Amino acid sequence: MAANHITAAELAENMNLTQLFGNGELEIKDITHDSRQARPGSLFVAVKGLTMDGHKFIEDVIRRGAAGIISQQDPTDGFQGIWLKVPDSRKAMAEAAAIVHGNPSAELNLIGITGTNGKTTTTYLTLAVANAGGSKSAMLTTVEYRIGEETRPAVRTTPESTDTQRFLREAVSKGCRTAVMEASSQAIDLRRCDKLEFRVAVFTNLTRDHLDYHHTMENYFDAKKELFDGRLGKPPAASVINIDDEWGVKLADDLRECGQKVVTCSQVDDADLKASNIEVSLVTGTEFDLETGKGSIHIQSPLVGKPHVYNMLSAAAVGLELDLELSDIAKAFENCIGAPGRFEKVPHDGDFAIVVDYAHSDDALLNTLKTARELAKGRIITVFGCGGDRDKTKRIPMGEVAGMHSDFVIVTSDNPRTEDPLAIINEIESGIKSTGCDYAIEPDRREAIFKAVATANTNDVVIVAGKGHETYQIVGGDKFHFDDREIAAEAIESLEL
Repeated sequence: MAANHITAAELAENMNLTQLFGNGELEIKDITHDSRQARPGSLFVAVKGLTMDGHKFIEDVIRRGAAGIISQQDPTDGFQGIWLKVPDSRKAMAEAAAIVHGNPSAELNLIGITGTNGKTTTTYLTLAVANAGGSKSAMLTTVEYRIGEETRPAVRTTPESTDTQRFLREAVSKGCRTAVMEASSQAIDLRRCDKLEFRVAVFTNLTRDHLDYHHTMENYFDAKKELFDGRLGKPPAASVINIDDEWGVKLADDLRECGQKVVTCSQVDDADLKASNIEVSLVTGTEFDLETGKGSIHIQSPLVGKPHVYNMLSAAAVGLELDLELSDIAKAFENCIGAPGRFEKVPHDGDFAIVVDYAHSDDALLNTLKTARELAKGRIITVFGCGGDRDKTKRIPMGEVAGMHSDFVIVTSDNPRTEDPLAIINEIESGIKSTGCDYAIEPDRREAIFKAVATANTNDVVIVAGKGHETYQIVGGDKFHFDDREIAAEAIESLEL
């Protein structure tokens, strides 16, 4: 769905490219990185990645009618068609997609949300705020993509630049004025967010995660920082930052030094938006007083836990930047149930609680268990594992956190992928052992959840952590249906038989 009628020669000129091979007068209607999307009028970007080389699909995309190729390499011998040689395929892909689709982000209030934890819930809350202000809005999250009331499954947290530009153009064409999206650190580093014009960028927090990719916390922070400092293109008009996070303080200081607008949020210190008098209940949710430079208002939300207060502070700050009224923001929070699988209670008639949460890092698990401890009158029973082929440095710390903040832990599998589940569990176990907490090992996740539910007594809280909204489990190369919420409900039913 291109907004521009642009020829290959005009595209090359706009990208400041001189190496264009083939018929420059041919009209370009789309840019794609996916060979299956290739069609007449499209350019296929051949990206050479760690595990896949897009150049292997050149013959296939030409058979599908693609107009040509964008590549860092020279044209292959005998190639017939358009070939744009570029210095960096990923950067060129983002730039070309923005040009071909007419830079739709400039026609939207585009909100980008990044951080280790809280991105998805903050995105849902921000969407609710935008809608409360009367704006038809779009959303890109880990869970789903939305344009107005239309939903579609999410392919990844932050789509490739070609998909995002195409999606945003569709959103504009369907009347959206606001779009909210998660921006993961890997996506930023892989140039998926290049050439997007963000009205507001949000920083939730930064804790240990993805170090298998970034290697150091400094690199991880620097990837996040790109969303704010203009390296992706135009810097945002405002940056909303949680200053109760040490990395947030650093980011705020760095941006102020560059003369950028910073909006701060806190539950502790003086800030542009502050939450006070916070009360949390498993039954009624969370309430607090929201203090802003434009006045104060009492907030009531069905979401449970102080971490969600940070999410609401960020969403409220975005709403104020979009000139919405505090009353509209409060109403949005009152009606928004947040993202699936984020401290989501499994409904049942028993005398204990079951909560499913996406927490899959030590800090996220800590926040979840702290919230549970504030609410539980009985024990905390925690079921969790760690994903295979992912950051191994968080396994022992997650075991330590679970052991220190639970009364009983059942260590199980998450998505082991190609790793041996027992090897992952052994790493987690070493962290739990250091705490002296009572624990059990059950590699079968279904059996682990059943065991936790069967163990629960009056006033206990069972936390099933790690997968949240996910409806699958990956073992080896196989992906099969698995939903923690469904399994927990089945476990409850088994008690009633």
